[in-house]
Amino acid sequence: MKKYIIILLFCNLSLLGCSEFDEDINVNPNIPGEASGTQLIANAQLYLPSLSSSPQGEFLAQYLAETQYVGVSLYPEGSTNFYWFYEGPLMNLETVLNSEEDLNAAEGPVANQLAVAKILKAYFYWNLTDRWGDVPYTEALQGNNNFTPAYDTQESIYSNLFALLKEANNQIVAGDIDNDLVYGGNMEKWKKLGNSLRLLMALRLSEVDPQWAQDEFNAAMADGVMNSNDDSLVFQHLADANNQNYWYDQVVESNREWWALTVNLVEEMKPVDDPRLEVYGNPARESGEFIGMPYGETEAIGTEEYSLLGSDITAQDAPVYLVTYPQVLFAIAEAAERDWVTEDAETYYNMAIEKSVLQWTGSTEGVDEFISQPEVAFDPANAIERISEQRWIHLFMNGYEAWSEWRRTGFPDDFVQPEGRPVPTRLAYPDTEDFNNADNFNEAVERQFGGEDSIYGTVWWDE
Repeated sequence: MKKYIIILLFCNLSLLGCSEFDEDINVNPNIPGEASGTQLIANAQLYLPSLSSSPQGEFLAQYLAETQYVGVSLYPEGSTNFYWFYEGPLMNLETVLNSEEDLNAAEGPVANQLAVAKILKAYFYWNLTDRWGDVPYTEALQGNNNFTPAYDTQESIYSNLFALLKEANNQIVAGDIDNDLVYGGNMEKWKKLGNSLRLLMALRLSEVDPQWAQDEFNAAMADGVMNSNDDSLVFQHLADANNQNYWYDQVVESNREWWALTVNLVEEMKPVDDPRLEVYGNPARESGEFIGMPYGETEAIGTEEYSLLGSDITAQDAPVYLVTYPQVLFAIAEAAERDWVTEDAETYYNMAIEKSVLQWTGSTEGVDEFISQPEVAFDPANAIERISEQRWIHLFMNGYEAWSEWRRTGFPDDFVQPEGRPVPTRLAYPDTEDFNNADNFNEAVERQFGGEDSIYGTVWWDE
C-alpha cells in the first residue's frame, strides 16, 4: 500500500509542477501537420491513374467486354460522379496556386511549383469537361465561400486552359522541384507535357473551330512538345500494396476475371501479327489462340473461350500511360493531313506506330515489316481514318481518351450497339447535383441539352 501512495503523490506533484505546457506538446515532429506545396502536388499526382484505370472508360472505347455479370457495358442510363476531381486533386492544386507566398523555395523554384500545379490543373479539368461538358470552373474550388458554383461553358473552359498552360510554359525557370512522382522534378519534361497538352486539346477542336484549333496547335508546337517516349506522362505503380495497379487489385487479388478483349480489337490486330497484342491480352485458355469476345454479348460469355487481359496489364507494378509521345506524333500526322502544318503525314504516322510498339513491347524489331503491310500502311486516300484507327489501338486501356477521339473523328466506325443502344456521347452529371446545386445544374442542362441530362447529349466540340 505504501508503494502505491508514493506513486500517487509523485503524480500529483508532477501535475502541480507542470501547469504550463508548450503549445506543441501533442505535435509529433515526425508527422507534418500541414502539407507543403510539392507534397500537395504529389498528392494530386496520386489521382492520375484514376483518369485511365476504369472499366467504364474501356467500355466506352470498346476495348473490353464483360465475361460475367454483364451490365455496365450495355450502356445503361445513369449518373457518374465528378466530385472526386474537385475534392481531391483539383483542391490540392488550387491550394498551391493560392499560396504562392507560403511556398518553400527549398523544395524548388516557386515559379516551377506553380507551373506544375497549373499543368496538372489543366490536365484534370480537360478530362473533366470532355466527359461531362459544361462544369463548374471559375466559381469552383472556393470551399465554404461558395458551395453552389455556376457551370462554365466548355468553350470558355478550353480558352482558360489554353491560357493557363501558356502561363505555365512562360514561367518555368531553371531548377528541379521535390516530391515529383512522375518526372522526378525535371522541368524540361513538364514544359513539354504542358505544350503537348495544348497540342492535343487544339486537335480536339478540329470540327467545331478549325482556325482556332490550327492556331493553338502551331503555337504549342513552336513552344516545344514531346520528342521521345521518355517525355511521356506515365504513372509507374509499385510492387507494393500501398501503390499498386488497379487491374492487379481487381484481376489478381480479387480474382475477378470479368474482362476480355473485344472482337473488334483482336480482329484489328491478329491478322497483321501486331506485336502489341501479346501485351494487351493472353491467349484464350481453351484454344491457346487470341480470341476476342463480341462486345455486349450476354449469353455466350465465359473466361475460358476468350482472351483475357494480358499479364503485363494486370501486373502489380504496371505503368499507366496517360499522355504519350506516340499520341503527339499521331496528332502531328493528322494536322499535316489537314494542312495545318508542313510536316509529312506519312512520316509522322509511321513514327507514331514505331514509338507505340516500342512503348508497349520495349522493342522495335520487325516494326518496318509490320507497318509495310497493306492493312497498316499509310493510306493517303483514307488518311484520317487510318490515323484514327492506329491511334485507337495505341490508346488501349486509356479508354476515356480513346472515346473522346472516337467522338471527334467517328473512327473506328465499327463500334457495336449492344442491345440496340448506341455508344454514349457524354457522361451524365452526378444525380446529387439536382439537389446540391439545383439552379446552376438546371441552367447548364437546359443550355446544352434542352433540359435532359442524358448520356446522349453532345459536348460543345462534338459537332
